[in-house]
Amino acid sequence: MDNKGQTFKVLVADVTHLHFAETICQEMEESAKARGTGIAKRSPQYICDKIKEGKAVIALTHAEQWAGFCYIETWSHGEYVANSGLIVAPAFRKSGLARQIKKRIFELSREKYPEAKIFGLTTGLAVMKINSELGYEPVTYSELTRDEAFWAGCKSCVNYDILLSKERKNCFCTAMLYDPQDHYEPEETQQFFEQKTKGLERLVNIKRWKLLKPFLRKDKEGKTLKSFFSLPFFHQ
Repeated sequence: MDNKGQTFKVLVADVTHLHFAETICQEMEESAKARGTGIAKRSPQYICDKIKEGKAVIALTHAEQWAGFCYIETWSHGEYVANSGLIVAPAFRKSGLARQIKKRIFELSREKYPEAKIFGLTTGLAVMKINSELGYEPVTYSELTRDEAFWAGCKSCVNYDILLSKERKNCFCTAMLYDPQDHYEPEETQQFFEQKTKGLERLVNIKRWKLLKPFLRKDKEGKTLKSFFSLPFFHQ
């Protein structure tokens, strides 16, 4: 239930939800623009395929209004799984719905790929907190899939040049990984969550500063940095 008293149905999407695909794609694109970061652009057909494969979770109001979405992607022959494209309709943000969707898509990933490592890249502290609750931990990029198809998805991000300049070893996104063989248990997560949250905030701040230092050296007048400091995540 959100702060307006709204409740949601969060379920595995099926063919009855295909008509939402175009709306979902449009909202993904608008959200990426607003954040100043990018996610791999997906077509309505791609979203439809994920739904037909049973690899997507959708959130609806009880009036059957679309409220949120997320889907599963697999990499390195199923060794790695990503919960991608998390989106919540603007009217239902800050309602706790993102956490519900993340939890359900995580459960679905574990059901379908119990041996796979589940990972994600994000600049959003809120998503990092949710991932942390589920047992994800911050990791280096070297611990993620090396599948070229995955990294090609970063090309639509405004920070892609930075990723390349770092030889795909670092960027503004924080990498997080759930390893089924080595992860936090729910009771451990609950016990240490506040400490982990503070650590994530510090990690994000340090990462942003380190990535910007070379540009500070190159342009003392700040012209190079102007475009970076105008990005929305510097004003969160």
